[in-house]
Amino acid sequence: MDKKPSSDSACSSTRAVHAGENGGHWGHSLTVPIAQTSTYVFENTAAVDDFVSGRSARLDYGRYGNPTQQIAERKLAELEGADSALLFSSGMSAVTTTLLGMLSSGYHAVITDDCYRKTAQFCEQMLKKFGIATTFVPAGDYGRLESAMQENTRVVIAESPTNPHLNVMDLEKVVAVARANRAKVVIDSTFATPVNQRPLEFGVDLVIHSATKYLGGHNDLIAGAVAGPEPLVSAIKDYRGILGGVIDPHCAYLLIRGIKTFPLRMARQNETALALARFLEGRPGVRQVYYPGLESHPHHRVAREQMNGYGGVVSFDLDADLAGTMAFLDRLEIPCIGASLGGVESIVSHPSTISYYEMEREDRIAIGISDELVRYSVGVEDAEDLIRDVERALEVI
Repeated sequence: MDKKPSSDSACSSTRAVHAGENGGHWGHSLTVPIAQTSTYVFENTAAVDDFVSGRSARLDYGRYGNPTQQIAERKLAELEGADSALLFSSGMSAVTTTLLGMLSSGYHAVITDDCYRKTAQFCEQMLKKFGIATTFVPAGDYGRLESAMQENTRVVIAESPTNPHLNVMDLEKVVAVARANRAKVVIDSTFATPVNQRPLEFGVDLVIHSATKYLGGHNDLIAGAVAGPEPLVSAIKDYRGILGGVIDPHCAYLLIRGIKTFPLRMARQNETALALARFLEGRPGVRQVYYPGLESHPHHRVAREQMNGYGGVVSFDLDADLAGTMAFLDRLEIPCIGASLGGVESIVSHPSTISYYEMEREDRIAIGISDELVRYSVGVEDAEDLIRDVERALEVI
Protein backbone atom coordinates (compact mmCIF):
# COMPACT_ATOMS: atom_id res chain seq x y z
CA MET A 1 0.00 0.00 0.00
CA ASP A 2 1.70 3.16 -1.18
CA LYS A 3 -1.13 5.12 -2.72
CA LYS A 4 -3.30 7.65 -0.95
CA PRO A 5 -5.64 10.13 -2.60
CA SER A 6 -3.81 13.41 -3.07
CA SER A 7 -5.30 16.52 -1.54
CA ASP A 8 -5.96 18.08 -4.94
CA SER A 9 -7.95 15.02 -6.05
CA ALA A 10 -9.95 14.73 -2.85
CA CYS A 11 -13.53 15.87 -2.53
CA SER A 12 -13.45 19.67 -2.09
CA SER A 13 -16.00 22.21 -0.91
CA THR A 14 -15.71 24.04 -4.24
CA ARG A 15 -16.71 20.90 -6.11
CA ALA A 16 -19.47 20.15 -3.62
CA VAL A 17 -21.04 23.56 -4.18
CA HIS A 18 -20.60 23.96 -7.93
CA ALA A 19 -20.07 20.54 -9.55
CA GLY A 20 -22.82 19.44 -11.90
CA GLU A 21 -24.40 22.88 -12.02
CA ASN A 22 -23.69 24.73 -15.24
CA GLY A 23 -25.68 27.80 -14.30
CA GLY A 24 -28.66 29.09 -16.20
CA HIS A 25 -31.25 27.38 -14.01
CA TRP A 26 -34.88 27.84 -14.95
CA GLY A 27 -36.21 31.28 -14.02
CA HIS A 28 -32.65 32.44 -13.24
CA SER A 29 -32.83 30.73 -9.84
CA LEU A 30 -29.62 30.37 -7.86
CA THR A 31 -30.56 26.97 -6.47
CA VAL A 32 -31.47 23.94 -8.56
CA PRO A 33 -35.21 23.90 -9.31
CA ILE A 34 -37.35 20.89 -8.40
CA ALA A 35 -38.74 19.35 -11.59
CA GLN A 36 -41.89 17.99 -9.93
CA THR A 37 -43.46 16.16 -12.84
CA SER A 38 -44.15 12.59 -13.85
CA THR A 39 -44.32 13.20 -17.60
CA TYR A 40 -42.29 15.19 -20.13
CA VAL A 41 -44.25 16.25 -23.20
CA PHE A 42 -43.18 16.46 -26.84
CA GLU A 43 -43.50 19.63 -28.90
CA ASN A 44 -44.65 17.67 -31.94
CA THR A 45 -44.40 14.29 -33.64
CA ALA A 46 -40.97 15.15 -35.06
CA ALA A 47 -39.72 15.43 -31.46
CA VAL A 48 -41.18 12.00 -30.75
CA ASP A 49 -39.34 10.60 -33.75
CA ASP A 50 -36.06 12.18 -32.62
CA PHE A 51 -36.51 10.60 -29.20
CA VAL A 52 -37.36 7.05 -30.28
CA SER A 53 -34.61 7.06 -32.91
CA GLY A 54 -32.00 8.05 -30.34
CA ARG A 55 -31.24 11.42 -31.91
CA SER A 56 -32.51 13.15 -28.75
CA ALA A 57 -31.40 12.29 -25.22
CA ARG A 58 -34.34 14.03 -23.58
CA LEU A 59 -36.60 12.55 -20.89
CA ASP A 60 -40.08 11.19 -21.48
CA TYR A 61 -41.22 9.67 -18.17
CA GLY A 62 -40.26 10.19 -14.53
CA ARG A 63 -39.29 6.58 -13.82
CA TYR A 64 -36.28 7.04 -16.09
CA GLY A 65 -35.08 10.20 -14.40
CA ASN A 66 -35.66 13.90 -13.92
CA PRO A 67 -33.58 17.08 -14.38
CA THR A 68 -33.08 17.69 -10.65
CA GLN A 69 -31.80 14.15 -10.20
CA GLN A 70 -29.45 14.46 -13.17
CA ILE A 71 -27.75 17.50 -11.65
CA ALA A 72 -27.29 15.63 -8.37
CA GLU A 73 -25.83 12.68 -10.28
CA ARG A 74 -23.30 14.88 -12.09
CA LYS A 75 -22.30 16.42 -8.78
CA LEU A 76 -21.77 13.01 -7.16
CA ALA A 77 -19.80 11.71 -10.13
CA GLU A 78 -17.38 14.61 -9.89
CA LEU A 79 -16.96 14.20 -6.13
CA GLU A 80 -16.09 10.51 -6.61
CA GLY A 81 -13.87 11.13 -9.63
CA ALA A 82 -16.20 8.93 -11.70
CA ASP A 83 -17.37 9.11 -15.29
CA SER A 84 -20.96 8.76 -14.22
CA ALA A 85 -23.24 8.25 -11.23
CA LEU A 86 -26.80 7.06 -10.66
CA LEU A 87 -29.20 7.89 -7.86
CA PHE A 88 -31.76 5.50 -6.39
CA SER A 89 -34.67 5.64 -3.99
CA SER A 90 -32.54 4.04 -1.24
CA GLY A 91 -29.10 2.63 -0.58
CA MET A 92 -30.45 -0.91 -0.83
CA SER A 93 -32.08 -0.10 -4.15
CA ALA A 94 -28.62 0.94 -5.36
CA VAL A 95 -27.14 -2.33 -4.08
CA THR A 96 -29.80 -4.67 -5.41
CA THR A 97 -30.14 -3.00 -8.82
CA THR A 98 -26.36 -2.94 -9.27
CA LEU A 99 -25.92 -6.62 -8.44
CA LEU A 100 -28.88 -7.71 -10.55
CA GLY A 101 -27.40 -5.74 -13.41
CA MET A 102 -23.99 -7.41 -13.06
CA LEU A 103 -24.95 -11.01 -12.28
CA SER A 104 -26.86 -13.68 -14.18
CA SER A 105 -27.95 -17.24 -13.44
CA GLY A 106 -24.90 -19.49 -13.08
CA TYR A 107 -22.62 -16.69 -11.92
CA HIS A 108 -20.89 -16.51 -8.54
CA ALA A 109 -20.20 -13.61 -6.17
CA VAL A 110 -17.82 -13.27 -3.23
CA ILE A 111 -18.76 -11.04 -0.31
CA THR A 112 -16.93 -10.17 2.91
CA ASP A 113 -18.66 -11.46 6.03
CA ASP A 114 -19.05 -8.09 7.75
CA CYS A 115 -20.58 -6.30 4.77
CA TYR A 116 -23.82 -4.45 5.47
CA ARG A 117 -26.17 -7.13 6.72
CA LYS A 118 -29.04 -6.36 4.32
CA THR A 119 -26.59 -6.61 1.42
CA ALA A 120 -25.45 -9.95 2.84
CA GLN A 121 -29.06 -11.13 3.20
CA PHE A 122 -29.83 -10.15 -0.38
CA CYS A 123 -26.82 -12.10 -1.65
CA GLU A 124 -27.43 -15.14 0.52
CA GLN A 125 -31.22 -15.42 0.31
CA MET A 126 -32.47 -13.65 -2.81
CA LEU A 127 -29.71 -14.03 -5.38
CA LYS A 128 -29.96 -17.76 -4.71
CA LYS A 129 -33.47 -17.68 -6.20
CA PHE A 130 -31.95 -16.48 -9.48
CA GLY A 131 -29.35 -19.25 -9.56
CA ILE A 132 -26.52 -17.00 -8.37
CA ALA A 133 -24.23 -18.46 -5.70
CA THR A 134 -22.46 -16.43 -3.01
CA THR A 135 -19.39 -17.25 -0.93
CA PHE A 136 -18.68 -15.34 2.28
CA VAL A 137 -15.06 -14.71 3.31
CA PRO A 138 -13.63 -13.08 6.44
CA ALA A 139 -12.94 -9.39 5.93
CA GLY A 140 -9.22 -8.72 5.66
CA ASP A 141 -8.29 -12.35 4.90
CA TYR A 142 -6.98 -11.94 1.36
CA GLY A 143 -5.82 -15.55 1.19
CA ARG A 144 -9.38 -16.74 1.83
CA LEU A 145 -10.58 -14.23 -0.72
CA GLU A 146 -8.25 -15.71 -3.32
CA SER A 147 -9.34 -19.25 -2.43
CA ALA A 148 -13.01 -18.32 -2.77
CA MET A 149 -12.66 -17.16 -6.37
CA GLN A 150 -14.14 -19.48 -8.97
CA GLU A 151 -14.20 -19.70 -12.74
CA ASN A 152 -17.68 -18.14 -12.75
CA THR A 153 -16.99 -15.43 -10.14
CA ARG A 154 -18.05 -12.08 -11.54
CA VAL A 155 -18.21 -9.72 -8.56
CA VAL A 156 -16.39 -9.16 -5.26
CA ILE A 157 -18.51 -7.16 -2.81
CA ALA A 158 -17.10 -5.44 0.26
CA GLU A 159 -17.72 -2.53 2.59
CA SER A 160 -14.95 -0.27 3.88
CA PRO A 161 -15.00 0.86 6.60
CA THR A 162 -17.54 -1.65 7.86
CA ASN A 163 -20.54 -1.28 10.13
CA PRO A 164 -20.21 -1.39 13.12
CA HIS A 165 -16.59 -2.42 13.77
CA LEU A 166 -14.99 -0.02 11.27
CA ASN A 167 -12.80 -2.63 9.61
CA VAL A 168 -10.90 -1.23 6.62
CA MET A 169 -10.22 -3.28 3.51
CA ASP A 170 -6.92 -2.92 1.67
CA LEU A 171 -8.50 -1.89 -1.61
CA GLU A 172 -5.40 -2.54 -3.71
CA LYS A 173 -5.24 -6.13 -2.46
CA VAL A 174 -8.93 -6.72 -3.11
CA VAL A 175 -8.63 -5.31 -6.63
CA ALA A 176 -5.51 -7.40 -7.34
CA VAL A 177 -7.31 -10.63 -6.40
CA ALA A 178 -10.36 -9.71 -8.45
CA ARG A 179 -8.36 -8.66 -11.51
CA ALA A 180 -6.39 -11.90 -11.48
CA ASN A 181 -9.72 -13.74 -11.67
CA ARG A 182 -11.45 -11.42 -14.17
CA ALA A 183 -13.99 -10.19 -11.62
CA LYS A 184 -15.30 -6.71 -10.82
CA VAL A 185 -15.05 -5.04 -7.41
CA VAL A 186 -18.00 -3.22 -5.81
CA ILE A 187 -17.24 -1.25 -2.62
CA ASP A 188 -19.82 0.19 -0.24
CA SER A 189 -18.08 3.40 0.81
CA THR A 190 -20.92 4.90 2.84
CA PHE A 191 -18.90 5.20 6.06
CA ALA A 192 -15.86 6.64 4.29
CA THR A 193 -17.58 9.13 1.94
CA PRO A 194 -15.75 10.76 -0.99
CA VAL A 195 -14.05 13.12 1.47
CA ASN A 196 -12.19 10.34 3.24
CA GLN A 197 -11.76 7.70 0.54
CA ARG A 198 -12.05 7.50 -3.25
CA PRO A 199 -12.08 3.79 -4.12
CA LEU A 200 -12.04 4.32 -7.89
CA GLU A 201 -8.50 5.70 -7.58
CA PHE A 202 -7.44 2.29 -6.26
CA GLY A 203 -8.92 0.39 -9.19
CA VAL A 204 -12.33 -0.40 -7.71
CA ASP A 205 -14.96 -0.72 -10.45
CA LEU A 206 -18.05 0.64 -8.72
CA VAL A 207 -18.65 2.64 -5.53
CA ILE A 208 -21.95 2.50 -3.68
CA HIS A 209 -23.29 4.93 -1.08
CA SER A 210 -26.29 5.14 1.13
CA ALA A 211 -26.76 8.83 0.36
CA THR A 212 -29.18 8.90 3.28
CA LYS A 213 -26.18 9.21 5.55
CA TYR A 214 -23.32 11.71 5.17
CA LEU A 215 -24.08 12.89 1.64
CA GLY A 216 -27.59 14.03 2.59
CA GLY A 217 -26.42 14.77 6.09
CA HIS A 218 -29.63 16.05 7.67
CA ASN A 219 -31.59 12.89 8.52
CA ASP A 220 -34.38 13.98 6.18
CA LEU A 221 -34.04 11.89 3.01
CA ILE A 222 -33.60 8.33 1.80
CA ALA A 223 -31.37 7.79 -1.24
CA GLY A 224 -28.68 5.56 -2.70
CA ALA A 225 -25.95 6.09 -5.28
CA VAL A 226 -23.57 4.13 -7.47
CA ALA A 227 -20.63 5.69 -9.32
CA GLY A 228 -18.07 4.37 -11.77
CA PRO A 229 -17.08 4.12 -15.45
CA GLU A 230 -19.73 5.00 -18.03
CA PRO A 231 -20.19 1.51 -19.58
CA LEU A 232 -20.88 -0.15 -16.24
CA VAL A 233 -23.09 2.64 -14.93
CA SER A 234 -25.05 2.79 -18.20
CA ALA A 235 -25.87 -0.91 -17.98
CA ILE A 236 -27.12 -0.46 -14.40
CA LYS A 237 -29.18 2.54 -15.51
CA ASP A 238 -31.13 0.27 -17.86
CA TYR A 239 -31.98 -2.01 -14.93
CA ARG A 240 -33.02 0.95 -12.79
CA GLY A 241 -35.51 1.96 -15.48
CA ILE A 242 -37.05 -1.50 -15.35
CA LEU A 243 -36.96 -2.06 -11.58
CA GLY A 244 -38.13 1.49 -10.90
CA GLY A 245 -35.94 2.50 -7.96
CA VAL A 246 -35.39 6.08 -9.14
CA ILE A 247 -35.06 8.93 -6.64
CA ASP A 248 -37.88 11.49 -6.62
CA PRO A 249 -37.21 15.14 -7.61
CA HIS A 250 -37.73 16.66 -4.16
CA CYS A 251 -35.40 14.12 -2.54
CA ALA A 252 -32.79 14.87 -5.23
CA TYR A 253 -33.13 18.58 -4.41
CA LEU A 254 -32.57 17.88 -0.70
CA LEU A 255 -29.53 15.80 -1.58
CA ILE A 256 -28.03 18.62 -3.66
CA ARG A 257 -28.59 20.98 -0.74
CA GLY A 258 -26.94 18.55 1.67
CA ILE A 259 -23.92 17.93 -0.56
CA LYS A 260 -23.10 21.64 -0.67
CA THR A 261 -22.11 21.54 3.02
CA PHE A 262 -20.99 17.89 3.05
CA PRO A 263 -17.17 18.47 3.11
CA LEU A 264 -17.54 20.99 5.93
CA ARG A 265 -19.67 18.61 7.96
CA MET A 266 -17.41 15.66 7.29
CA ALA A 267 -14.29 17.53 8.39
CA ARG A 268 -16.02 18.40 11.67
CA GLN A 269 -17.27 14.85 12.18
CA ASN A 270 -13.84 13.37 11.44
CA GLU A 271 -12.30 15.64 14.07
CA THR A 272 -14.97 15.04 16.70
CA ALA A 273 -15.05 11.27 16.24
CA LEU A 274 -11.26 11.03 16.65
CA ALA A 275 -11.45 13.13 19.83
CA LEU A 276 -14.24 10.92 21.21
CA ALA A 277 -12.37 7.72 20.33
CA ARG A 278 -9.22 8.97 22.07
CA PHE A 279 -11.26 9.93 25.12
CA LEU A 280 -12.91 6.51 25.31
CA GLU A 281 -9.76 4.43 24.85
CA GLY A 282 -8.50 3.25 28.21
CA ARG A 283 -11.39 4.89 30.03
CA PRO A 284 -12.83 3.00 33.03
CA GLY A 285 -16.06 1.35 31.94
CA VAL A 286 -14.91 0.92 28.32
CA ARG A 287 -13.51 -2.46 27.31
CA GLN A 288 -12.57 -1.79 23.67
CA VAL A 289 -12.87 1.03 21.14
CA TYR A 290 -13.25 0.44 17.39
CA TYR A 291 -12.05 3.41 15.33
CA PRO A 292 -9.53 3.24 12.46
CA GLY A 293 -7.95 6.52 13.54
CA LEU A 294 -6.60 4.84 16.70
CA GLU A 295 -3.27 3.05 16.51
CA SER A 296 -4.86 0.18 18.45
CA HIS A 297 -7.25 -0.56 15.58
CA PRO A 298 -6.06 -3.61 13.61
CA HIS A 299 -6.43 -1.77 10.29
CA HIS A 300 -5.00 1.58 11.36
CA ARG A 301 -2.03 1.35 9.00
CA VAL A 302 -4.22 0.62 5.98
CA ALA A 303 -6.62 3.40 6.95
CA ARG A 304 -3.79 5.88 7.44
CA GLU A 305 -2.36 5.15 4.00
CA GLN A 306 -5.65 4.81 2.15
CA MET A 307 -7.91 7.44 3.70
CA ASN A 308 -7.87 11.20 4.21
CA GLY A 309 -9.91 10.96 7.40
CA TYR A 310 -11.38 8.22 9.57
CA GLY A 311 -15.09 8.98 9.60
CA GLY A 312 -17.75 10.09 12.03
CA VAL A 313 -18.65 6.78 13.70
CA VAL A 314 -17.04 5.38 16.85
CA SER A 315 -18.03 1.94 18.13
CA PHE A 316 -17.08 0.57 21.54
CA ASP A 317 -17.72 -2.27 23.94
CA LEU A 318 -18.63 -1.22 27.45
CA ASP A 319 -17.27 -3.09 30.45
CA ALA A 320 -20.83 -3.94 31.49
CA ASP A 321 -23.72 -6.30 30.95
CA LEU A 322 -26.88 -5.61 28.95
CA ALA A 323 -28.57 -3.77 31.81
CA GLY A 324 -25.52 -1.57 32.34
CA THR A 325 -25.35 -0.79 28.64
CA MET A 326 -29.03 0.21 28.60
CA ALA A 327 -28.43 2.43 31.62
CA PHE A 328 -25.52 4.10 29.80
CA LEU A 329 -27.66 4.79 26.73
CA ASP A 330 -30.50 6.21 28.83
CA ARG A 331 -28.07 8.48 30.69
CA LEU A 332 -26.84 10.15 27.49
CA GLU A 333 -28.53 13.52 26.98
CA ILE A 334 -27.31 14.83 23.60
CA PRO A 335 -27.55 11.95 21.10
CA CYS A 336 -30.86 10.40 20.15
CA ILE A 337 -31.18 6.61 20.08
CA GLY A 338 -31.77 5.43 16.52
CA ALA A 339 -30.74 3.16 13.68
CA SER A 340 -29.21 5.64 11.24
CA LEU A 341 -26.05 7.76 11.15
CA GLY A 342 -24.22 10.51 9.32
CA GLY A 343 -26.49 13.49 10.02
CA VAL A 344 -25.89 16.78 11.81
CA GLU A 345 -27.49 15.35 14.95
CA SER A 346 -25.53 12.77 16.92
CA ILE A 347 -27.23 9.37 17.02
CA VAL A 348 -26.31 6.44 19.24
CA SER A 349 -27.30 2.89 18.38
CA HIS A 350 -27.34 -0.40 20.26
CA PRO A 351 -26.81 -2.88 17.40
CA SER A 352 -27.90 -6.03 19.21
CA THR A 353 -31.37 -4.67 20.06
CA ILE A 354 -31.91 -2.24 17.18
CA SER A 355 -30.32 -3.77 14.07
CA TYR A 356 -29.83 -7.45 14.98
CA TYR A 357 -32.82 -7.99 17.28
CA GLU A 358 -34.21 -10.84 15.16
CA MET A 359 -31.04 -12.93 15.60
CA GLU A 360 -30.44 -15.30 18.50
CA ARG A 361 -27.98 -13.94 21.04
CA GLU A 362 -25.42 -16.67 20.32
CA ASP A 363 -25.56 -15.89 16.61
CA ARG A 364 -25.09 -12.17 17.25
CA ILE A 365 -22.10 -12.78 19.49
CA ALA A 366 -20.56 -15.07 16.87
CA ILE A 367 -20.37 -12.13 14.44
CA GLY A 368 -19.10 -9.68 17.07
CA ILE A 369 -22.41 -8.03 18.01
CA SER A 370 -22.23 -8.22 21.79
CA ASP A 371 -24.81 -6.92 24.26
CA GLU A 372 -22.25 -4.31 25.32
CA LEU A 373 -21.53 -2.91 21.83
CA VAL A 374 -22.47 0.73 21.23
CA ARG A 375 -22.23 2.60 17.91
CA TYR A 376 -21.94 6.37 18.24
CA SER A 377 -22.42 8.54 15.13
CA VAL A 378 -21.21 12.02 15.97
CA GLY A 379 -23.00 15.01 14.55
CA VAL A 380 -21.72 18.57 14.29
CA GLU A 381 -22.24 19.48 17.95
CA ASP A 382 -19.22 20.72 19.91
CA ALA A 383 -16.85 17.86 20.68
CA GLU A 384 -16.41 19.00 24.29
CA ASP A 385 -20.15 18.76 24.90
CA LEU A 386 -20.39 15.26 23.45
CA ILE A 387 -17.41 14.05 25.45
CA ARG A 388 -18.75 15.58 28.68
CA ASP A 389 -22.08 13.88 28.05
CA VAL A 390 -20.41 10.48 27.50
CA GLU A 391 -18.27 10.99 30.61
CA ARG A 392 -21.38 11.53 32.74
CA ALA A 393 -23.09 8.50 31.22
CA LEU A 394 -20.09 6.29 31.98
CA GLU A 395 -20.64 6.94 35.68
CA VAL A 396 -23.41 4.31 35.64
CA ILE A 397 -20.94 1.58 34.58
